[in-house]
Amino acid sequence: MTDVQTVFLVDDDQGMRDSLTLILELAGYPVLSFPSPAAFLAAFSPGARGCLVLDQRMPDMTGLDLQRELLERGARLPIIFLSAFGDIPTTVHAIQNGAIDFLEKPASTEQLLQRIEDAFAEDRRRREEAATEHDILERFRQLTPREHEVLTLTTCGLTNKDIARQLGISPRTVENHRARMMEKMGAGNLAELCRMSAVCQSSATRPNGSGN
Repeated sequence: MTDVQTVFLVDDDQGMRDSLTLILELAGYPVLSFPSPAAFLAAFSPGARGCLVLDQRMPDMTGLDLQRELLERGARLPIIFLSAFGDIPTTVHAIQNGAIDFLEKPASTEQLLQRIEDAFAEDRRRREEAATEHDILERFRQLTPREHEVLTLTTCGLTNKDIARQLGISPRTVENHRARMMEKMGAGNLAELCRMSAVCQSSATRPNGSGN
């Protein structure tokens, strides 16, 4: 898959795929279409840029199933559902799991193109966020075990004296560790350090255990 922002289209109806592909290409969008979620996953790359226009009711694997699979893989590709079978629970589930919208077939060309532009903007925002997160995680990995401890206790609100007592070291030693830790993290103050720590904790709790 390419680094160019592309509309990835998954629908088991060939007529619908052909029609949507024509509309999107005439509007200037690169399009790659797939007859099934399995075919899409076989070609999928985590670095894919753009958005996914996704049918809901398909044989073997539904659109929600594919959305769930992509979430488990840590994929950031924004999804627009486009389906003739969209009840309220399904729509709510899709949106709660990060879909840009759940459009009902037949959606107007104007509405679809606007949502694709919205999805492309969201794709750029997510990638900028991921790049920032990657930078923070790389800084975090440069810390020594002791600096990790000092970071954790500092962001819990402990003073240098409290940290010294808990770790069994002198307050001056804590100050030295804290200064080096703050420098490595690139944090100018405690508020920035807390935000960075939250990013690291969020990354650690994801299903794939990474910020990718």
